[in-house]
Amino acid sequence: MAILSRTPGAHHDNTTETSPQAVINRATHQSGDRPMKVVSYGGGVQSTALLVLAAQGEIDFRTFLFANVGDDSEYPVTLAYVRDIAIPYATRVGLDIHELNRRRRDGATETLMQRLNRPDTRSIPIPVRMANGAPGRRNCTADFKIKVVGRWLREHGATADNPAEVAIGISLDEIHRANRRRRETHEVIKYPLLDLGLRPDDCERVIAEAGLPVLPKSSCLFCPFRTVDAWRHQRRHEPELFSQSVRLEETINDSGPHSDGMPCISRGTGSHSLKPSPTRTQGKSTPMMTRGHATPAGA
Repeated sequence: MAILSRTPGAHHDNTTETSPQAVINRATHQSGDRPMKVVSYGGGVQSTALLVLAAQGEIDFRTFLFANVGDDSEYPVTLAYVRDIAIPYATRVGLDIHELNRRRRDGATETLMQRLNRPDTRSIPIPVRMANGAPGRRNCTADFKIKVVGRWLREHGATADNPAEVAIGISLDEIHRANRRRRETHEVIKYPLLDLGLRPDDCERVIAEAGLPVLPKSSCLFCPFRTVDAWRHQRRHEPELFSQSVRLEETINDSGPHSDGMPCISRGTGSHSLKPSPTRTQGKSTPMMTRGHATPAGA
């Protein structure tokens, strides 16, 4: 798997700065053995706060890596924020944001939506809810973010002997996630927001005081970790995106027996799905988004 790196609007003063060594020098601030330092940038509140803190010199990171899981998979608001706000801001303050995409062995770019719709997919990489209410395996973050960033780091000099420092945007309210983050041999994980004792409202304040808009939580448009209220909001205010999520759930259900029952994208038990009302498909009942409380059509 190779990685396609796009840097639309990233900060470059001259053409020589686009060379691999120039990128390494900007990430390390020097050409010696000092570790490469990057931020895994997701386009959300916490990682955008890291961007502002880096611009202010509060943290020592100048290179930000945005692993785009796909223009058909990332929430459009997140993509617009990264490309129209974060990247121009980074350019103004002398930071780099690199947009990365996953590539298959044949060199073609692969998005998460494409993976989920592949007929030869043996497992579902997103944590859909099975019939017993348990979440399925979650490989999407590892395959479309961690490995994509990891390949970029290795291609730019990170090794097990000289690992890169990778900053993750986890704030105090999510401290339990810090020990669960998968670590590769070529990286050392850092948590600047924890070191600074910042919570989500602190991150929002940092962003607002820099003159940037505060965006909603970033996620894939069909992320199973979305709350029921979030699904209702998507159905009411973003019907085209909701229709895509419904079609994806139908594709997953029709792709074969992945569990003892029909998997569902929406959070809850297997008796919850994205369907707005009960329907019959091949003799099986496809239940409502929330049992007995589905949002009425047109609400």
